[in-house]
Amino acid sequence: MRQIILDTETTGLRIEDGHRIIEIGCLEMVDRKLTGNHFHHFINPEREVEAGALAVHGLSNEFLHNKPLFKEIVKELMDFISGAELIIHNAPFDLSFLNNELLLTRERWKAVADYCNVIDTLQLARQMHPGQRNSLDALCKRYGVDNSKRDLHGALLDAHLLAQVYLAMTGGQGSFFDAAAETRDAQTQSSGTAHTRRIQNHKLIIMRAAETELKDHELYLQLLQKQGKCIWND
Repeated sequence: MRQIILDTETTGLRIEDGHRIIEIGCLEMVDRKLTGNHFHHFINPEREVEAGALAVHGLSNEFLHNKPLFKEIVKELMDFISGAELIIHNAPFDLSFLNNELLLTRERWKAVADYCNVIDTLQLARQMHPGQRNSLDALCKRYGVDNSKRDLHGALLDAHLLAQVYLAMTGGQGSFFDAAAETRDAQTQSSGTAHTRRIQNHKLIIMRAAETELKDHELYLQLLQKQGKCIWND
């Protein structure tokens, strides 16, 4: 399965006030593994950046004035994301800006959702953690994702953080099993079969899940089932 983690930065909060996209960052993930392929552009919005937005992302008018226009990078963007499942935090915000930019090109582009399925991680987080803060920073703290380098928002940096949060929220199987396999291989190569025998002969402690943990697990499986991705209930 091909997924794209996407984030944008903008000149302000509302397209109704004429605000535009100034940065797009996308990361490709296939079968829950980041491939290293990405799409990233700063964009000339053809208008001033609002002071409040500048304080968030630090992208000034002077920095953006010689960057390409959205219509100059739109085909590259749509080629990159088409057919994939988009993972976006607060998807309605980013999609409203992307759809507005597609409309402003005056070309025959449809809405983004016509090219991609979309997962909104904010909506998912609210279902999993009702009544709690579910900003990207709050989710990083909850799931142990290091966001110490995030002094300012940035589309590509935030996409990297969101990728880690999404994997943790949805089970983290990709990163967990990859790390386990690498550790097992390293142990076998460095210590040989004697080390393997010691592991096999070691008495394991079995810890049973508490009733509250079992209920939380069942709720999580129900959320996955709604997305059509739960194999454990088959």
